[in-house]
Amino acid sequence: MVNRRRATAVLLVLAATLTTGRPAAAETNEVRIAQQFGISYLPLIVMKERHLVEQAVTEAGLPSPTVTWDQFSGAAAMNDALISGNLDIATAGVGPMIIVWARTHGSLKMAGIAALGAMPNLLTTSNPNIKTLADFTDKDRIALPAVKIGAQAVMLQMAAEQTFGPGQQNKLDDITVSMAHPDAAAALLGGNSEIDAHFTSPPFSNQELANPRIHKVLSNYDQMGGPATFNVLYAADKFHAANPKTYGAVLTALDRAMAMIKADPTAAAALYIKSENSKLTPDFVEGIIRDPANDFTSTPLQTFKIAQFLYKTGAIKVQPTSWKDLFFPEIHDRAGS
Repeated sequence: MVNRRRATAVLLVLAATLTTGRPAAAETNEVRIAQQFGISYLPLIVMKERHLVEQAVTEAGLPSPTVTWDQFSGAAAMNDALISGNLDIATAGVGPMIIVWARTHGSLKMAGIAALGAMPNLLTTSNPNIKTLADFTDKDRIALPAVKIGAQAVMLQMAAEQTFGPGQQNKLDDITVSMAHPDAAAALLGGNSEIDAHFTSPPFSNQELANPRIHKVLSNYDQMGGPATFNVLYAADKFHAANPKTYGAVLTALDRAMAMIKADPTAAAALYIKSENSKLTPDFVEGIIRDPANDFTSTPLQTFKIAQFLYKTGAIKVQPTSWKDLFFPEIHDRAGS
């Protein structure tokens, strides 16, 4: 009887190995997620404050995991943490995600999980002489989270090429300065810094434009021809392959957070203010959430257009054939682009 039980156990292990290509293993009991600053990360705040990941994981039949949250000021540090294995799920702009996707194509195989929403990013300035990109000089300084590789850095490069012509995408890189959005907004609004421009997202762009000294130079929606995904969730294939139920639960939690934001913007605004310890008024934040230009959707929009630009300009060496190449298969059935 004992030998028969042992034989049965061996057969079960062999069956799991043949089916998955590796011995059966338990999924992770910890999920490490990181975000940056701004209201574009509201879906993650809702996930954190409402414990949506934990709920979705237990619904999938797994023990409730430990979910740890971290915050970074730019894409470079985010990608370093992901590549070094100190992070499971990163969040950044579409450009930085595509760059790390291409660089790890033959190794860690980073790819997108889903979008965090479509949201306009504005280049603002306190310099009254600047009306277009062509008006910037060597004396100006444009703040953005990560020079050359950050989301706004890529947006600026796309706008520079449109303004100055093919091959001129890096024309303004030398006057950009790496600075977290909260610090850059404070510097621009304070007026006592070398920073006289800021490429940023809500709520920082809204705060800046409320000041009569500051005006908009451009919106990335203009250069993209309409709404476009701003930030995305992404991870390594190792995490995706080893934790199918946990991965699916994260996606479920994200979709639930999006639905909660749309169903109750007032509650979502309160969660943002609490989580970020924000001094903004509830009405101000709720107004941003209700703005039709800000669409909290997990479906990627216009990501392939950014990938084409990065490949054409040599920023990436791997050429995707569609937006689906950039994202794991679980969202390929959505109407992305």
